[in-house]
Amino acid sequence: MIRIIGGGLAGSEAAWQAASRDVPVTLYEMRPSRATAVHKTDRLAELVCSNSFRGDKLDNAVGLLKEEMRRLGSLVMRAAQESRVPAGAALAVDREQFADRVTAAIAAHPLIRVVREEITAIPESTEPNPVIVATGPLTSPALSDDLARLVGHEHLYFYDAISPIVLADTIDRTKVFRQSRWNRSLGPSASGPACGVDDGEGDYLNCPLSREEYERFYDALVHAESATVHDFDREKFFEGCLPIEVMAHRGVDTLRFGPMKPVGLTDPRTGREPYAAVQLRQDNLAGDHFNLVGFQTQIKWGDQARVLRLIPGLEQAEFVRFGMVHRNTYVNGPDVLAETWQVRARPSLFFAGQMSGVEGYVESAASGLLAGLNAAALASGRPTSAAPRTTAIGALAYYASHANPAHYEPSNITFGILPPLSSTPRGRTERKLALSERALADLGGWMREWVAFGASRPPALAEGRR
Repeated sequence: MIRIIGGGLAGSEAAWQAASRDVPVTLYEMRPSRATAVHKTDRLAELVCSNSFRGDKLDNAVGLLKEEMRRLGSLVMRAAQESRVPAGAALAVDREQFADRVTAAIAAHPLIRVVREEITAIPESTEPNPVIVATGPLTSPALSDDLARLVGHEHLYFYDAISPIVLADTIDRTKVFRQSRWNRSLGPSASGPACGVDDGEGDYLNCPLSREEYERFYDALVHAESATVHDFDREKFFEGCLPIEVMAHRGVDTLRFGPMKPVGLTDPRTGREPYAAVQLRQDNLAGDHFNLVGFQTQIKWGDQARVLRLIPGLEQAEFVRFGMVHRNTYVNGPDVLAETWQVRARPSLFFAGQMSGVEGYVESAASGLLAGLNAAALASGRPTSAAPRTTAIGALAYYASHANPAHYEPSNITFGILPPLSSTPRGRTERKLALSERALADLGGWMREWVAFGASRPPALAEGRR
């Protein structure tokens, strides 16, 4: 039997993978008996930040990682596909439907038992009865203290921030326009047809700003009052998820090269690229909620409303949720973990998800997928296995276990952490596609040799490519 602590993306995926190989699983989730600072429900795999899983094409590293996960029978990818909402070339989901689908699938599996209680110390583990810790970046204080004792030094940490969500019918549609950047919609991909019907107008609402409007917004932003954060003097934000006010303080044009970049957009009223733009992405299937893309923030709520209503089209906006900041906790993977997500000093114990030292929804679920596979192998008396480093899922595990521990920082998947090609195509897109082609070929070989062990349904056939 495998015990898994944490019912987020990583824990849910790990449970699904292990149970699919006929290994019984007990999945512990402390909600609703103990809440967190940001979760709103008791559902498994609840998304608390963005509703986007990012790019979904094979010329994008996270798109490759998604396709690898689909071929490995990922529950998270299946639920995301079934609950996706329009988001151009990205995979975004209705967060409530997504969590509902994952929760229902886990609850219905005959080999998975869900226990709603807080685990305050890491249970004993053995090879026949391994343990996976996937408690996420909001690990409770008691368990966090026990983890610190196990790994032998303090946890590293960074602060993460959440974007605001606005009620759709309070957006002034006379001041915004629909368009995907560079008119790029999802189109057909390795995972199947596009989501919905592409009517040529694009999947995002765009709020264009003139120079004068941008400068007024920028001035209000840098003078807004931030919420108090404990240990704020030691704050360490993840560079891929910086609060907008932190970016703004780096320079007046930083936002115009970040979340407010106008590149690839044409305002139909002027026929020109706006000076700056804020993109709004649909947050649920009903289309009545939109989130401000890249606008994670820690500004106090009163100031958020005042500053964000300076954006054209949002003057009368009503906010379903304001942005907020929370602490993310993770271990120094290169000091602690092997490529199989096993703890080096205790191989019957696995870490997975953001607390294991990866960043992002997809990356967290991918680490849970491999941890679940390897824990199931261990419980079945079979050897564990590292995925090929030439695959995205293998390269991510290699980075988390082999990067420089003195300067370790959680990372999203990038093509840069995959080994280079022996023969490199000239074009940038062609190089990325060639890396993806090699990765999927090597993944197929690894699956035939190892992954399909003991599966009641081989993973490549269990969920299929959707």
